[in-house]
Amino acid sequence: MALARIQRSIVDNLVLMGKLAEDQASRLITSPEEMSGDAVEQMLTKEFGVTEFHILVAKAKACDLPPFNARSFIVGDKTFEKLDKDFCKENKVLPVGVVGERLVIAVSNPFNLSVANLAQEEARMKVVLLLALEAEIEDKLKDKQQEQHPRSEGFGDVVDALSEEYTADVKNLDDENLEEESAPIIKLANRIIEDAYYSGGSDIHIEPFETFARVRVRVDGICHEKLRVPPKVATALLARLKVMSNLDIAEKRLPQDGRIVYKQFNRKGLDIDLRVATAPLNHGEGVVMRILDKQKSTLPLTALGYSDENLAKYRELIIRPYGMILHCGPTGSGKSMTLYSALNEINEPDTVIRTAEDPIEYTLPGLCQMQMHRKIGLTFASALRAFLRQDPDIILVGEIRDSETAQIAIEAALTGHLLFSTLHTNDAPSAIPRLTDMGVEPFMISASLLCVCAQRLMRRVCKNCKQQYTLEGREAELFQTALKWHGSVYGANPHGCPVCGGAGYKGRVGIHELMTVSDELVHGINCKMEASKLKRIAVRGGMATLHQDSLLKVKQGTTTLVEAIATVPPDMEDLDKIRAALTLEQALL
Repeated sequence: MALARIQRSIVDNLVLMGKLAEDQASRLITSPEEMSGDAVEQMLTKEFGVTEFHILVAKAKACDLPPFNARSFIVGDKTFEKLDKDFCKENKVLPVGVVGERLVIAVSNPFNLSVANLAQEEARMKVVLLLALEAEIEDKLKDKQQEQHPRSEGFGDVVDALSEEYTADVKNLDDENLEEESAPIIKLANRIIEDAYYSGGSDIHIEPFETFARVRVRVDGICHEKLRVPPKVATALLARLKVMSNLDIAEKRLPQDGRIVYKQFNRKGLDIDLRVATAPLNHGEGVVMRILDKQKSTLPLTALGYSDENLAKYRELIIRPYGMILHCGPTGSGKSMTLYSALNEINEPDTVIRTAEDPIEYTLPGLCQMQMHRKIGLTFASALRAFLRQDPDIILVGEIRDSETAQIAIEAALTGHLLFSTLHTNDAPSAIPRLTDMGVEPFMISASLLCVCAQRLMRRVCKNCKQQYTLEGREAELFQTALKWHGSVYGANPHGCPVCGGAGYKGRVGIHELMTVSDELVHGINCKMEASKLKRIAVRGGMATLHQDSLLKVKQGTTTLVEAIATVPPDMEDLDKIRAALTLEQALL
């Protein structure tokens, strides 16, 4: 035959991609002499004007490997942790990163299987291959300072590069191809999910507008725009996501909730689930997907950001035989992780633990967990009733949403069970009037409640971007008022670095407001005092407010004053001090 099978497949793929004409392909196929792969590629680039990247995409399809644009990859401090740089130079291998228990590497020759075996032995990990251009791999392995990419975040650039193959397909889509089961739409849906996962995202937002639909991912609490697609593509994309989450694709007038078990839709071993919520908006349906990483383990309580004093109090409370412990905060404030960490600490073979969750975010050994199904009548209230007949020691109720659940939860805490649950309130004292609004009598609240823990998540300042400065002026007055302290704190480099993707922050830490029950507080609850008065009682009893705990994290060098004020604004009388403090910090940076 004139062309080897793999070269023939590359030519056919280029024709399908629209990068090679039929007559040009015929010239290659009917070549009188068998041509080597290099000769075919040289003819494609010089005579037919096909770019190296499109040849790479075609070759990747022929070899069933993902294509990788190594030019956009940033070589960082941790790039060569698993594979030595000399080994990489010798074998022309570029370590891209670690996903789960696998090492992702980029190679230029997909037929040299010995390289993959050597890399696996060297790293002592299974490897996943990406296909990249040899010249670009060699360029990244040179001993030189790499150019920083301002939007580099974790694995975001990796999946963005893998998506370039599909970018060309989107432009050529016609109405017949815009179906939820078409191959390009399936690829797009998968790559959006994988991009969010690799970049460390917690939520995916797909939002329709008049002339386009926007895809955004929330990373460390901040939304970043990733992609814009035409409205027709967005409609097919939403239909595909509905199919994956077993929702009604014909129902576009009402909100729907579902769940995607992503392990069923990919061959990369990503064991993640997504909680899906659709909503009819003015320009079409929008969807938000919460990423639930089943491979992620719970963190110990010591890693959640509790101050030493709060941690000691909380640990003493979670070993009580009965009572109610509530966690408060908005969606995405770390309540679930804290509850799982607490249960994991007190989980013993002689303890019976039952949980009612919507959804089950982490599966812990030793816990009997129940998933709620409101459509069939399995709610928190009905689950709690069932648990009380199963002789539990500890009960977790995912959320107290209504008066029925609140009443049963209080009764469970009063009858010899330790009960954990969550509420949506701004601070800890506000949980008391929230329960009374649900119809719970104050004396029952005061008799059952052990503590209320309000929490938020703040971004950690990147270790490479810390810039120390001394407190001065009104900024110093602010810390003196809140913590009775004066000294040096850290700000974030506004330009960032490759590790944090130019943000200046990497990861998040919790801040907490732990209100424990005292005699004075019990009296205030029974007298139906408003939340502001209950807060003053709790502060007199030693409670550190969210604002004070956020400043404590600034003092410890974990975060910056800008992030602390943005997360938890102080009282109104301190606003003039804060404005001056922020101006001073920016000036010192």
